[in-house]
Amino acid sequence: MAKPAATPPPALLRNPVQLLAFGFGSGLSPVAPGTVGTLAAVPLFLLVDALLARTALPLLWYTLFVLATAVAGVWICERASQQLRVHDHPGIVWDEFVGYWITMWAVPAGWMWVIIGFVVFRVYDIAKPWPIGALDRRVGGGFGIMVDDMVAGVMACITLHIALWLMAAG
Repeated sequence: MAKPAATPPPALLRNPVQLLAFGFGSGLSPVAPGTVGTLAAVPLFLLVDALLARTALPLLWYTLFVLATAVAGVWICERASQQLRVHDHPGIVWDEFVGYWITMWAVPAGWMWVIIGFVVFRVYDIAKPWPIGALDRRVGGGFGIMVDDMVAGVMACITLHIALWLMAAG
């Protein structure tokens, strides 16, 4: 997706909203910014998971973290799009961060599951099966930028939980 000539360049170092929207710069990758953005979400997942593992209710706190980043993401993505005058600029990857974090809800944080979660989320996000593709095409604004990745995250999370259940049953 080519950017229109009137699109101002991202101002990551001067604009905290764009810094977050562009995934701390990961969305500036000239190749596969969504994949690079998802990759940048992995260390943050591991950090949050490690910090929350020390709490009495880690899944509750992780759920609140994901909900807060999703709600904030609607505003972050909307504001960044307005500033850049482009709906869903390819460099906006906060939605990939949140989608990956949703994918990893209640999934073991071992490296095998971190990698499987990454791959499964990217497959859903890129392939955009129903209803992901329909949401991507029909919903606008910051919510529209976020919703397809959030649904891809839910579908990937369900896929991982089915795999976990099958492994436990087998």
